[in-house]
Amino acid sequence: MPFIDSKITGEVSREKRETIKSKLGQAISIVNKPESFLMVGFEDNYDLYMGGKHLDQGAYVSVSLFGNSTKDAYNQMTAEICKIFEEELAIPPANVYVTYHGVNDWGWNGSNF
Repeated sequence: MPFIDSKITGEVSREKRETIKSKLGQAISIVNKPESFLMVGFEDNYDLYMGGKHLDQGAYVSVSLFGNSTKDAYNQMTAEICKIFEEELAIPPANVYVTYHGVNDWGWNGSNF
């Protein structure tokens, strides 16, 4: 039950959302989760500041997982997320923050896992 939520400084077209969603769907296997349960959300035109300065190009990406993964997998996933956002939106990796949240109780379809 992974959820990847992105807050992005610029506007993201429907086509780019689809491309990023597909690439994140492939990448989620890095943390041993299936794309078939992946939910992805986008919030564009979001104001982000880093070091007290407004970012023209930046992203905050939050990855929530049912359970946890390994530090190595998180490192690989961060590298892949940064690569995707750089390739698709020209956001420099230095302007992408990624956080991971392990969740013990996750509900879906009327019950919890």
